[in-house]
Amino acid sequence: MTTQSNPSAWQPGVTGGGTLPSGPGGRTAAPGGDGHGPAAGPPTVTLGAYPDYPSAQRVVDYLADNRFPVERTAIVGTDLTLVETVLGRLTTARAALIGAGTGAWLGLFIGLLFGIFTVGNWLAVLLVGLVIGAVWGAVFGGVAHAMTGGKRDFTSASSLRANQYAVTVEADVAEQARQLVGRLHLGGRQAQPAT
Repeated sequence: MTTQSNPSAWQPGVTGGGTLPSGPGGRTAAPGGDGHGPAAGPPTVTLGAYPDYPSAQRVVDYLADNRFPVERTAIVGTDLTLVETVLGRLTTARAALIGAGTGAWLGLFIGLLFGIFTVGNWLAVLLVGLVIGAVWGAVFGGVAHAMTGGKRDFTSASSLRANQYAVTVEADVAEQARQLVGRLHLGGRQAQPAT
């Protein structure tokens, strides 16, 4: 059995021409531009590249102080790196202690809510909520850590860091921004425009 191929029909991996298959919402339109999704907005110009976020933030703050329309700027971090800083060893006992602290805060909050509507001793309601929250938090924290089977015996904090921060501005106001940034000195040196 042979089937005829329809050259105008959509084919995966083939660029240009053809129509896209219909989806649950009906026929879809082909993506515009380079085929990688919708356009990102108006064209932008890079004013400068800075080694740290506070320097880039200082530039945008300076523009704002000089009545520049900062809603037309962006700080773009490039070469992102995920850094996970290990804070310490995590045992079941420590996990239970952390859980108790978290549970105590939740119990205190619930105790406050119930305490508002209590006719009697609201302080007792507050303390009972705190104790019950701490006990259940410790139980859940200890059990959750024990169930990992020793696969994550440390605590950590994650953060994203960029190697460089670029300040971009919409192209039609770029000249005004360049003139303002030209007057700004960062740490005794002139802001370096991007090339």
